[in-house]
Amino acid sequence: MLVIILGVLSSCKDKPKDKVEEVIAKDIEIKGEEVIYSTDTTQMKGYIVYDKNLKTKRPGIIVVHEWWGHNDYTRERANMLADLGYTAIAIDMYGDGKQADHPGDAGKFSGMVMKNIDMAKARFDAALEVLKNNPSVDSTQIAAVGYCFGGSVVLTMANAGKDLDAVAAFHSGVQLPIMPNKNLKAKVLVANGADDPFVSPESVVNFKKAMDSINADYTYVAYPGAKHAYTSKGADALGKKFELPLEYNAEADAKSWEALQELLNKTFNK
Repeated sequence: MLVIILGVLSSCKDKPKDKVEEVIAKDIEIKGEEVIYSTDTTQMKGYIVYDKNLKTKRPGIIVVHEWWGHNDYTRERANMLADLGYTAIAIDMYGDGKQADHPGDAGKFSGMVMKNIDMAKARFDAALEVLKNNPSVDSTQIAAVGYCFGGSVVLTMANAGKDLDAVAAFHSGVQLPIMPNKNLKAKVLVANGADDPFVSPESVVNFKKAMDSINADYTYVAYPGAKHAYTSKGADALGKKFELPLEYNAEADAKSWEALQELLNKTFNK
């Protein structure tokens, strides 16, 4: 596997004061690097980001994009995780950084991945290797986060038995190529909108039954009034442009981000 560092982006901000010890805040310096990595057949473009001032190894988190492809929104979420003290990699499941600018293309790209699960596993594994090999990462502590299509990807990879301690899926389908089974080891959070027409009630019932049947450690949340893509501030414009039920919901976005932090804190004892 080839990994090439393409560039560096940095920003600084103050770290919040410790409420217990009231010590002087330490600067956070976020370092973002574009990377190229590959499977045997496909080259992919990713983005890895971490706090360079944090000297200890920390958990690594994969971030999987919506069906639009690896874009600025995916990187924004990776940056937010780096602010929390994790190393995050926004990955590319389509290859060569390919993005869709129309729902028809997005459906084709995402469908191609989800219908070829061996290819999906290989692309996910290649990104996982890059993350684990980063010097800032404790390779024994790995989670994955996904949005829309990306949520289905991380849930599927967890069900396939990938080396993940926790996965979180936001506005994600739960009728998956690989449904929950005894290979699932990760703690799971699914945070969906209660008014998301892309997630059928029947699929939720079936997902919960499958999770309960294996005594999985999971939480399923449905936020009242939230529709598809509720975490993305660009959802309203896209919904209007393509006449789709996409809508940003600030309250659900904030609550789901809190739920993710709780999952990660519980998983990694932070």
